[in-house]
Parts: sequence; structure tokens; C-alpha cells
Amino acid sequence: MQNSNSSAEDATFQRNMMTSFIQIAALVVLINYCLVITGPFVSLVIWGLVLAVAIFPLHLKLASALGGNEKIAATTMILIGLVLVVLPGWFLTKSVIASIMAFAADVKAGSLVINPPADNVADWPIIGNRLYEVWSAAANNLEQTLRSFDPSPREASEWLVRKIGSLAAGLLQIAASIVIAGVATLYSKSGYKLSCAIATRISPARGQHLTDVSIATIRSVTNGVLGVAAIQAVLSGIGLMIMGVPHGGIIAGVVLVTAIIQIPTLLILGPVVVWVFSIADPIPATIFAIYALIVSLSDNVLKPILLGRGVDLPAVIVLVGAIGGMIQYGIIGLFLGAVILGLGYTIISDWLQSSGSKAHAADAAKTD
Repeated sequence: MQNSNSSAEDATFQRNMMTSFIQIAALVVLINYCLVITGPFVSLVIWGLVLAVAIFPLHLKLASALGGNEKIAATTMILIGLVLVVLPGWFLTKSVIASIMAFAADVKAGSLVINPPADNVADWPIIGNRLYEVWSAAANNLEQTLRSFDPSPREASEWLVRKIGSLAAGLLQIAASIVIAGVATLYSKSGYKLSCAIATRISPARGQHLTDVSIATIRSVTNGVLGVAAIQAVLSGIGLMIMGVPHGGIIAGVVLVTAIIQIPTLLILGPVVVWVFSIADPIPATIFAIYALIVSLSDNVLKPILLGRGVDLPAVIVLVGAIGGMIQYGIIGLFLGAVILGLGYTIISDWLQSSGSKAHAADAAKTD
């Protein structure tokens, strides 16, 4: 009798196990197909939600000024975002692409002409003599000078043309993210409740706290890092355009990247200032030098204003996140990677601190 009951229980257990396995396998397959289908849009949606969190305080102020009409406020935010971000970005992209394509065409045709350096270039400290020699050699015989570089500038320029071609697609992604962000602000309350519910499932005692910390981190990185970098890049581009610096779009793009990864922009604008002094009159060159210095140091003023009561992050976290995100997702990953890695770092750090506090409290209770 016991054997028959045991056999029946084993059969029931095996049947339940197989049923659970089939259900889990079906769920995994379904989730996998959902991720594959939505994969191309995941980065767009995530970045749109990140932007929505970052701009929500401004959305509230605008809605209050418009008599509480959140739909008009969201629409206005979308239009302002497209004008302020996409329009300069489009001109920057066009400038970068046009500069690189023109350079590649001149190199390929052998029509690129290098003007000889001024005599005072040789007097520059440290790099003056070597720079004067290379510059003079390029002015006298460009083709022979180019052959001394590996890889050749022609190969490098062709590679850059292919890579810069993705900037237009990245710009369209940013535009789509701005639209998603504007729409997401209309569902801020339900989104916050959903986030708290999910976080509570993960950590029942600290769900709302984790959500609030995540919001503060997103706003810190987006406003205090990415926002400041964008402002510095735009200001740099304006100054370069006024001074007629060749390939100013490329330089402004480099300023954007270096500012995001927390490298001083003076390292990029400094050599440009030196070059401007070699070809321009002293007065406009001095004015440009002062302007470049102000732009380079502007982050010291802008970050405290835009960060507010945000979360401070180590520069290496932002650096790794920005570079890794750009490698993985392109131009939109440059922004998204810094936010995601910063968010992960903050949540893990907060969790470790809370665990340490609980352990300390438990030890104190035992001692008492």
C-alpha cells in the first residue's frame, strides 16, 4: 500500500516538474522573441525614459505656467528639445561629414595644399622645432610626408567617412528619444508607482528609496555631465565657426566626447588657440583665447547649478560608461552608457552601505 502511494506521489511530482519545465521554457522562448523584436527600439525607449526623468521638474514648471495643461507642456518640451538639440546637432553632423569628405577628396586627388608655418612656430616650447619641421615638410612635399605616416591619412580619412556616416542615424535616434521623453512625462505618476512596485519586489524594505536614488542619479548624470558637455560643445562650435577654424565641426564633436568622459576640454581647445595665434592677428587671437578659456572652465560653474542635490559619481564610472556605451550602441550609447553605469554604481553602493549599516546595528544590539 505504501509502495503504491509512493509511486503515485513520484508520478505526480514528475508530472508537476514536467509541467513547470514546459511553462518556464515557453515563457523563456516568449521573452526571448519579445526581446529580439523590440531589440532595435530598446536603447531609444530607455534613453527616452532617462530624458523624461531628467526634464520632469522643468515639465512641471512649464505646465504650472500654462495653467496646469500637461499636454501642451509636453508638446512644447518636445518642440524645444528638437530645436535645441537636433538643429545644432544636424549642423554639427553636416559640418563633420563635409569636412571629412572634403579632406578625403583632396588627399585622394592630391590637391591638398598645406601653407608653410610661420617662423614663430619654431619658438614654441617643447614641440616647436619638431612641429615646424613636419609642417614645413608637408608644405614642400605633401605626398612624401603623408607616406611617412602609418596608417596613411588617406586610409584614416576613408575610415572616418564610414564611421561619421552613422552620425545622421544617431541624430534621428536622439530626435525619436526626445519625442518619447515628452510623451513619457504625461505618465509620470503611473510610471513612478510602477517603478516603486518593481523595486519593492526586488527589495521589499527599500523599494521606494531605490527608486528615489535612481531618479537622483539619472538627473545628476544627465544634467550635470551630459548637459554641461553639450553646452561646452555648442559654445566651442560657435567660437570655432566665428574664427573660421577648419573642420570646426569635428573639433566641437571631440569637445563633446571629451567633456562627457570628464577630460578637460582645454586639452582640445588649447592647441586650437595656439594654431589661431599662428595665423590670426594678435587681438582676435587673444579674444578667442579668452573665450576658449571661459568655455573650458565653464563646467566649474555649470555643474553645481545643474547637479543640484544630485549624486556624485567617480569620473572613471562616467568614462567607462560613455566609452562602452558608444562602442556598443553608437552615438546614443555615448549618453546612455554613462547614465546606466552610473545608475548601477549608485544602486550597488547604496545597497552595500545599507547592508553594512544593518550589520552594524545587529552587532550593537547583540552587545547591548
